Order: sequence, then structure tokens, then C-alpha cells
Amino acid sequence: MEGVVVTQLDVEPGECIKVKGKIQSDAKGFAVNVGKNSNTLMLHFNPRFDCHGDVNTLVCNSKEDGMWGEEDRKADFPFQHGDKIEMCISFDETEATVKLPEAEFKFPNRLGMDKIEYLAVEGDFKVKAIKFS
Repeated sequence: MEGVVVTQLDVEPGECIKVKGKIQSDAKGFAVNVGKNSNTLMLHFNPRFDCHGDVNTLVCNSKEDGMWGEEDRKADFPFQHGDKIEMCISFDETEATVKLPEAEFKFPNRLGMDKIEYLAVEGDFKVKAIKFS
């Protein structure tokens, strides 16, 4: 279920990847992945409306050499069907941060990555714009 994939990035600590778009009205879930490549992810950011047995749950994880880490389930779920959202993803040596207008999520930089080279957006989310700053 590939959506937008951007490779050969050079995003450094403190810089922001801004992803703007719309959650589909019948969305079951979507994911934003950042890291080195599809097998090595600093952050898998996965809001689930109704998929993989989860309802209205945000799941974060990392992936190292194709192996998923331990899932981190967040209590807060600030997403609604049909919402237009803008998220800003940034990181430093200790953690990755996803900022939304009404919430902020942090996830440890488990792999100690020092740059983001890969971005993928997949699932029930229509991308309007991706900006790097």
C-alpha cells in the first residue's frame, strides 16, 4: 500500500519535514515513515481508525533491518475522518517529534540515527504538500 515515497533526503537534527494533507472520510488508517529506507525506520507513525485490531489508536514504532521494534501505543488520538492536517516531523539524537496543531508526540530515536534520508506516506491519507525546512 505505497503512497508517496521520497528518497535521497538529507534532513538533519532540528530540521522539520512538514506533511500536509487530508485524512480520507472512510480512512481505516495511515502511516508516515521516516528513516534510512523502508527496512530501517527511525519512526513509523501510524494512526489507526480501525485496522490491525485497533480502533482510534496511534501506534509508533521503529524498524531495524526489516524487524519491527516494540510498539508504543499513545493514549491521545487527535485525528478525525475527513480532517485536513499538517504535521511537522523533527528529531534529535534522543527522540523524534511529531507536532500537530493540537498535539505533540515524542518517540525515542532508538537507532541513534543522525539524519533522515527516507520519507513514506501510506494508507488512507491524501498528501497535498511536503515541505522541508
